[in-house]
Amino acid sequence: MSATGGDNPFLRPRRATRRLSIKGLEFGSQAPVRVEGMAKTPTTDVDATVEQISGLQAVGCELVRVAVPTVQDARAIASIRPRIGIPLMADVHFSAAIALEAIQAGSDSIRLNPGTIRHKEAALDVASAARERSIPIRVGVNSGSMQAKVTTPRDLPSAMADEALEFCELLEQGGVDDIIVSAKASDTLTTVEACRALAARCDYPLHLGVTATGPRLQAAVRSAIGIGTLLAEGIGDTTRVSMTAPPHEEVVVAWLILEALGIRRRGPELISCPTCGRCLIDLPSLVEEVQQALADVTEHLKVAVMGCIVNGPGEASDADVGVAGGSGFGFIFKDGKKLRKVPESRLAQELLKEVRAICNTRA
Repeated sequence: MSATGGDNPFLRPRRATRRLSIKGLEFGSQAPVRVEGMAKTPTTDVDATVEQISGLQAVGCELVRVAVPTVQDARAIASIRPRIGIPLMADVHFSAAIALEAIQAGSDSIRLNPGTIRHKEAALDVASAARERSIPIRVGVNSGSMQAKVTTPRDLPSAMADEALEFCELLEQGGVDDIIVSAKASDTLTTVEACRALAARCDYPLHLGVTATGPRLQAAVRSAIGIGTLLAEGIGDTTRVSMTAPPHEEVVVAWLILEALGIRRRGPELISCPTCGRCLIDLPSLVEEVQQALADVTEHLKVAVMGCIVNGPGEASDADVGVAGGSGFGFIFKDGKKLRKVPESRLAQELLKEVRAICNTRA
C-alpha cells in the first residue's frame, strides 16, 4: 500500500522511543509514522460509525478513534469492533467508569486526558484494567482542558508537557508502560514547543496534531506547519490532522504531509503547475479530472500535469507519467521519454492509460 521510511536526506534522524503495538500495529522507533483518523458519527449509531470507519480505512487510516461520552457509546464498541479492519481507540473524558466499559467492550486502546480524568484513584483503576488486557493508553493533553492555570503563553508548552508526563508517571505506577503521549493546542507554535519539550524529556512515542484548526484550507495549512515542522525534526510517531470537514479529508491531508517530507507515500504524487499566461490548455479542469481518476490508485508513482513549454517537458520527463501542454494539445511522457502528441480532449484519457499500465506491471 505504501512505501515507508525516511529517505529524505534533509530530515533529522528519527527520535528513538520505546515500541508498542495496538492490535498488531506497531508504533515508535523504526515503525512507520502512523496515520490516524477519528469518526465523527455518534458512536451509538453503529451502522453509520462502521460505514464511516470503512471510508477512513479506504483512504489510508490505520487507527481510528471514536468519541465515548456515555456508557452506551462505550458498549457500542462491542458491536463496532468486529466489523472494522483497523484498531480502535476509545476517546474518554471525565469518567473512569466509561473507560472501563470501553475496555470491557473490546477497545484496542484508550485515550485519556489528564485535564478531565483528575482523580488519581480513577486513573489507577483504568491503568489496572488496561494492564490486564495489554491495552496501550494514549495520554492526550489539550491546552483548553488543562488542570494547571498558566499565566503567560510562553509558559504554556512547558506546563502541557509537565501535565502529560505527571499523568504518564501515574499510569506507570499502575503497571502500564505502553503509553503514547500528545500535547495539542489550537496555536500551532505552542503545539510545536510542547511536543519538543515532551521529546526532550521522555522516550514515549509521540502523537502529533494541532487541535481546533478550523475549516479545510486553514486547517490544512496549520496542520502542515505544525506536524511537518516536528516530523522534519525527527519528532513524531503517529498523527491525526483535525479539520472542520469530513473525516476522510483529514486522513488525505495527513498522507500529503508525510509525502511532502518523503517519510511515507501512499498513492500517486500529482505535480501540476499553477498556470499563467503561457498556458494554452484548460489545465485546472485536466488536473481535477486526473486527480479524481487517481483516487483509487494506491501504487506510488509521480504524475506531472504541466501547462506550458517552460517547465512542462522537464517535469513531465522527470515523472513516471506526465503531460506537457501546448496550444490545444499536449505531449505524453513516460519514464523520461516523449511518447506521443495528443489533442487536449484526450489528454486525461491517454495519461491515465499509461498510469494503469505502470500499475499493472508493478502488480
